[in-house]
Amino acid sequence: MINVLLSGCNGKMGQVITRLAQNFNGLKIAAGYDINDNTANPYPVFTSLNQCDARIDVIIDFSNPKAFGGLIEFAQDRNIPLIMATTGLSSEQTQVLKTEVSENIPVFFSANMSLGVNLLIDLVKKAAKVLEGQFDIEIVEKHHNQKIDAPSGTALAIADAINETLLEKCEYTYDRHSRMKKRGKQEIGIHAVRGGTIVGDHSVIFAGTDEIIEINHTATSKEIFAVGALKAALFLAGKNPGLYSMTDLIAEIN
Repeated sequence: MINVLLSGCNGKMGQVITRLAQNFNGLKIAAGYDINDNTANPYPVFTSLNQCDARIDVIIDFSNPKAFGGLIEFAQDRNIPLIMATTGLSSEQTQVLKTEVSENIPVFFSANMSLGVNLLIDLVKKAAKVLEGQFDIEIVEKHHNQKIDAPSGTALAIADAINETLLEKCEYTYDRHSRMKKRGKQEIGIHAVRGGTIVGDHSVIFAGTDEIIEINHTATSKEIFAVGALKAALFLAGKNPGLYSMTDLIAEIN
């Protein structure tokens, strides 16, 4: 049985993971970490990582970028594999995670924990390679009105994946209200919509002459992200130090 420390356990995603984990074979939530401790959980919740005395095999983090420093210090000090699912990390935090932290412990990092989104990324990379130079590329992401970061980490991950595929790299253009000029050929437009209770919607538009190709993924529940995180916990436990992603998990499943 794999014992999980759930960071951000009393947040919306944390509570979804808590519920699903109770019927998830091979692991259990052994402890939680959250600055808010007024929610009842079937495991002990610590408001300080230093107080955590439970045996932990892997950490799932769905908290806040502000908790990043303390969390990676805790994980490295105790040599515990870390699944970083928090969105809105700075480029500096992401770089530290991918280079420095992954040298010491196993790190699972994905901008989106959904298997479907990662399939979308694979599809748009193939499309970009075939359509390069002939189609303009625009990314539109939609999320609920409580989401803080914009554009989403997933939208940026999609753009980065496309850019890595292209022979001629593109610059990212965020919205267009401040640009009084025509669209450049080497641009990827990225647009954020916030409203209501939209869980997550990502569309990649390839606009060519007289034809449009659109690849879309819509999440209708947070459960898909929770399931992805729990599967990542099963995958990561016992791994050697290094950087792992949803691509590695999918490859192991297949």
